[in-house]
Amino acid sequence: MKYKTKPVEIEAIQWTGLNLEEIKAFVGESLIYNIIDTAWEVGKGRPHVLMKIKTLEGDMTASDGDYIIKGLRGEFYPCKPDVFEKKYELIN
Repeated sequence: MKYKTKPVEIEAIQWTGLNLEEIKAFVGESLIYNIIDTAWEVGKGRPHVLMKIKTLEGDMTASDGDYIIKGLRGEFYPCKPDVFEKKYELIN
């Protein structure tokens, strides 16, 4: 048998490596993160953040460029950009 996904609308934010506050506001308590260095605070480079998302299947690492998706049950999970762009399109 073959199946296709039903059309649904989702909310998502792309992790740019610089939008931690936006990700924190979106994900809330499902976010685990650690800022590894503070050189960026004095204008030397960008922050190095290790980020994990608490998902229904356990903690998953989110990398720069990944999309953080809010699922149908209110759960969050990271998604690689190539997969996200094949599966989702922006709506107005």
